[in-house]
Amino acid sequence: MTGQHRRAVARRLDFLPWEYTRRGSEDDRREQADRHRELAEVGKTDLAADAYVASSAAVFCDELRMGERSYIAAQAYVTGEISLGSNSTINPFAVVRGRITIGDGVRIGAHTSLLAFNHGTAMTDQPMFRQPHTALGITVGDDVWIGSNVIVLDGVTIGAHSIVGAGAVVTKDVDEWAVVVGNPARKIRDRRDNPADSASSSAVSHSRSRGSSRGAQVAAGLPERAAAFAGRAREQVNDVLARCFDGERFVDRPGLGHQPAIRPWCDAIEISDLLLRRAPSGHATDDLVRRLRSRQDPQSGLVAPGDLAREEPVDFTGLSVLEGPASYHILCVGYALQVLGSCFEHPIRAAQAVDDLDARLDGLPWARNAWGAGAGIDALGTAIARNLHDHEGIGHDPLFQLMGWLAVRADPKTGAWGHPHPDDGWLQVVNGFYRLTRGTYAQFGLPLPYPEAAVKTLLTHAQDRAVFSGDGYNACNVLDVIHPLWLAGKQTDFGRAEGMRWAETMLAQILPRWVDGAGFAFAPDGRDDRAIPGLQGTEMWLAIIWLLTDYLGISDVLGYRPRGVHRPEPLVELPGLRRPAVPDSPRG
Repeated sequence: MTGQHRRAVARRLDFLPWEYTRRGSEDDRREQADRHRELAEVGKTDLAADAYVASSAAVFCDELRMGERSYIAAQAYVTGEISLGSNSTINPFAVVRGRITIGDGVRIGAHTSLLAFNHGTAMTDQPMFRQPHTALGITVGDDVWIGSNVIVLDGVTIGAHSIVGAGAVVTKDVDEWAVVVGNPARKIRDRRDNPADSASSSAVSHSRSRGSSRGAQVAAGLPERAAAFAGRAREQVNDVLARCFDGERFVDRPGLGHQPAIRPWCDAIEISDLLLRRAPSGHATDDLVRRLRSRQDPQSGLVAPGDLAREEPVDFTGLSVLEGPASYHILCVGYALQVLGSCFEHPIRAAQAVDDLDARLDGLPWARNAWGAGAGIDALGTAIARNLHDHEGIGHDPLFQLMGWLAVRADPKTGAWGHPHPDDGWLQVVNGFYRLTRGTYAQFGLPLPYPEAAVKTLLTHAQDRAVFSGDGYNACNVLDVIHPLWLAGKQTDFGRAEGMRWAETMLAQILPRWVDGAGFAFAPDGRDDRAIPGLQGTEMWLAIIWLLTDYLGISDVLGYRPRGVHRPEPLVELPGLRRPAVPDSPRG
């Protein structure tokens, strides 16, 4: 890394320090260790090893405590006796001065000031600068969001789980769970009440109906921008696909030297079907079907990895329905064949023969890799659905057992499976929730067990800036929130207003990131080769854009609707399995 590049990365971390925990290099960590020692030389410190203090932040504290994964960003001005809990943040240009105690999971927006001291005014015979100071201190509870350009004055306590709206001036205590706005700040509601504003009922009804016109609260110009994007993508789709065909095979991104794979063929087929409703230009449907079917094991029904451009011996050993490359091939190959008007030649018998299914599902990595666990269930559910859809005489037994296991293991408090981890918060849980529900509840037209609890979890995760900026702003992370929100929205309006705001933000961010003639990158703001446009990124973002617009009630403007892996309709509907949604547990 050149010196200039190194300085650019360091400057980025100063302004985007939430990337430090997962993206910081060894050099970055050595520099932070030096920064910690520097701060200890001028005051008493107790800093977690992974706490981040920007080099440009003016930090002159008599006492400074920072918990795990906390940070002070660029150009912040911090003095006095400061205690900052775990996962708490002081964002760029904020001012935090005096005796201030900040709990865990607190976000302090840019240009906000917490001022834990004041000038006296009683001595009229003295100029203001000679008046004695008073200092009562400021306390901020756990799980608080303080927006940008807020001012919090001395003596204030901000209760846990509260929100202080941007620009507010806080002169008195804020209740727990309160939302306060204005100057002086006043309480407008309690967060424990349903956040779906009654004023947005018109927009909600629009967003829930398929093929609806523009929802009342969709940002001005967004439908027009989405329509213009869709026209542009449709005009350029042949160039996008040709760019990723090397003369023999489809590759995800040209020039990277990856091993030949099956997924790029499936992505190309889905992209062409989505925008043009036909096979990719220059490729015969019968030939594509033959290639996709060529690597299916007649015994297990699973699809082995390999090169579809060449006929070669196929090794079917070691293939699994719950893990490995054959797992995702159940999805991508099965749906690619379907949009081509075909199906798997053989049933996926591996889905019917999982020994001791409950124990196998319990043994999936729910504690640390809930995404991988959810992906395994997605593949199993899809294999069962494909058998029921494509092949007669394949029984329902594994589906009944699978859905029974899911019903028992769902957490009523979170609506999900798995638990958050300190290193990545809700990321694994939410990503696993998407994969699991896509392949089961969505694919069979069944209601989620705890939709309101799931929406709460999703919207909490959606506020994690580390996941939706920089390298974290990628197709998987956005898809894994919008699809569950869209799915839960079929059962409940809970959280609709907040979800719509998030969807508008994501849609506005991705539309301009289309690259002419190349499509979308998987991680358009990333710093590695995933920032290069390719077939996977293009296929996923096209589907995400449809889901975002449909959630907002404006999907008609696109003129396309997914028919493959991300199709909105169930693959198989089983009315006999339908049941009422289980009520959420009481809020609190």
